[in-house]
Amino acid sequence: MSATARHVFVRGRVQGVAFRWSTQKQAQGLKLVGWVRNLEDGRVEAWIQGPSGAVDTMLDWLEHGPAMARVDELETRPAEPEPLDGFEVLPTAATA
Repeated sequence: MSATARHVFVRGRVQGVAFRWSTQKQAQGLKLVGWVRNLEDGRVEAWIQGPSGAVDTMLDWLEHGPAMARVDELETRPAEPEPLDGFEVLPTAATA
């Protein structure tokens, strides 16, 4: 089965509301691989990879996030799958 990958940026009230940890839990439940991290500009960045149906389900969830979050914009870019194992919460990264 081929994997689908998406590079995602989420803007809104997405830091300080357990967004990364909730994203990790959702992704693990869907058997996806990838990572999620805060960006210094206030957005959350994620790499979502796995079967296309599970990726689509995850993207639908990311449009709203956890209960305390407010998603104003979800930017999704197609990406080439990478050799990843598991779904990690990474440290905050600088924005380009």
